[in-house]
Amino acid sequence: MNIGSELMKSLEINTVFTMTIAGHKIPVTETVVISWVTMALIIIAACVAVRKLERIPHGAQAVVEGCVEFLNGFSKKQFGKYADVFGPYIGTLFLFLLVANILPVLSPAFIAGKEPPFEIKPPARDINLCAAFALITVLLMLFTGIISRGPAGWFKNLFKPVPVMLPFNLMEYIIKPLSLCLRLFGNILGGFIIMTLISLALSNVIKVAIIIPIPLSLYFDFFDGFIQALVFTFLTSLYLSEAVGIE
Repeated sequence: MNIGSELMKSLEINTVFTMTIAGHKIPVTETVVISWVTMALIIIAACVAVRKLERIPHGAQAVVEGCVEFLNGFSKKQFGKYADVFGPYIGTLFLFLLVANILPVLSPAFIAGKEPPFEIKPPARDINLCAAFALITVLLMLFTGIISRGPAGWFKNLFKPVPVMLPFNLMEYIIKPLSLCLRLFGNILGGFIIMTLISLALSNVIKVAIIIPIPLSLYFDFFDGFIQALVFTFLTSLYLSEAVGIE
C-alpha cells in the first residue's frame, strides 16, 4: 500500500451524488452529506432531550437547561440587548462545529491493508465550509454594525480612534473572517492528516492499528475538535460584540 497515494486520496473532496434542479446538475459532496448528518443528529438529540419536559428538570432536561442558561448568561454579557439575536446563532454554531469535529471518531480504520467500508471525514477539512461560516460572520458584523449604529454612525466609527485608521478598520472586514476560516481549516485538516497517516502506517498490524490510534483520536477528534469549535465560536462572538459597539 502506497501511503502517499492513500493520503492524497483521503484529502480529496469527493462527490457523493448529483442533484438535477431546473436542468442544472449540482454535485453534492461528502462535506455536504456529513453536514446534513450533523444537523440531523443535533435535531434528533434536541427532540429527544425535550420530549417530556418536567417542572423539576432531571437527566437530559437538566443538562439541556443548564447549557441554555449558560448560553443566555454569556449572550447577555457579550451582546447586551442583542442577546436574543446572537445567542441562538452562537449556540447553534458551537453545536454544529462540535458534533462535526468529533464525528470522525466513528470512522473505521485501515486494518490489514484493506480500505474501510466507509470513512467519516470532518467537514471543516473542506475550506469551503470554513469560508462559508467566515462569510456569515463578516455579513453579520457588517449589517448589525450598520443597524445598531446607523449608517452614519457606522461610517463615522471607521475613522476611530484617528482618521488615518480608516483603511485598517476596513481591512478588518477581510482579515477577521479570513483568520477565522484559516484557523479552523488548518487545525482540523492538520489533525485529520496526522490521524490518517497513523492509521495507514499501522494498518498492517491489526492489534496495533486498533489500540494505538485510540488515545490520539481522543485528542485530535474530541479535545482538539472541542477546542477549535470553542475558539471559532468565541472569536465570532467577540467580533459581533465589537460590531454592535459593546466593548
